[in-house]
Amino acid sequence: MLLLVGFLVVMGATLGGFMIAGGNPILLLHVSEFVTIGGISIGILLISTPAKVITECVKKTIAAIQGSAARKDDYLDLLKLLYEIFVLARRNGLIALEDHVLEPATSTLFQKYPSFQKNHERLEFLCNGLKPLIDGRIKPEQIAGLLEHEVEAKEEEAEGPVKMLHLVGDSLPGVGIIAAVLGIINTMAAIAEGPEAVGEKVAAALTGTFLGILGAYGFINPLTSRIGANNVLELQYFNAITKGLSGFVNGMAPLMAAEIARRSLDPCVQPGPDELEKILKGLGK
Repeated sequence: MLLLVGFLVVMGATLGGFMIAGGNPILLLHVSEFVTIGGISIGILLISTPAKVITECVKKTIAAIQGSAARKDDYLDLLKLLYEIFVLARRNGLIALEDHVLEPATSTLFQKYPSFQKNHERLEFLCNGLKPLIDGRIKPEQIAGLLEHEVEAKEEEAEGPVKMLHLVGDSLPGVGIIAAVLGIINTMAAIAEGPEAVGEKVAAALTGTFLGILGAYGFINPLTSRIGANNVLELQYFNAITKGLSGFVNGMAPLMAAEIARRSLDPCVQPGPDELEKILKGLGK
């Protein structure tokens, strides 16, 4: 919701300043400029971007508006889940995880952490990391490389919507100029109609430039930054799984493997070491 608040602040400041200076917001409503700028922007997207990336961009935009990026509680749930997995595997062997990994939807272990279980991508990443270890198809020292390659692929995929929005944001001022030039052409054709008609058409042309610049720097570029920040937080989630799982299968105690995962997180979502230790040691009580 913070994103929507920011958008409202941008609109309020823009229209408020315009009205304080004596302007009438109705003068900014020129349908032709909205059609030109909106239509060209959509065309740029269709020309430059695969349908899959556009779909992913819509999803990430909705997530940014809803504020549904990974939160501190999500990371804490992850660390608790990893610790429980490591303790179970240490006591009964990796084979004890087989039922949980093969049937994650019915796993009593995963059900304790709905923020993890209900996110298909997170669930699939962890299960796909555990399966070859349980089956013995991979050596413990190889799991880090395997998961790191998958994280790199996710990072590249997540950059698609960001690059697309960057392109739109960089293009919008130029698109606004195109709309303004078209407005000036109309103005030149209407000189014979008198000063009032010319003034109206010049205002419409300048509105095109205004909308292009405002759309780029007031909305699209900030949205791009927010999606990029959300991507970083989400990738840290997968990095934490990679570090923790790799540490455990290479001989670390469950508590230390969870600590390694904790240290890979950004400080803004990272629980303190004493806090985490106290929480993890209390899980079995």
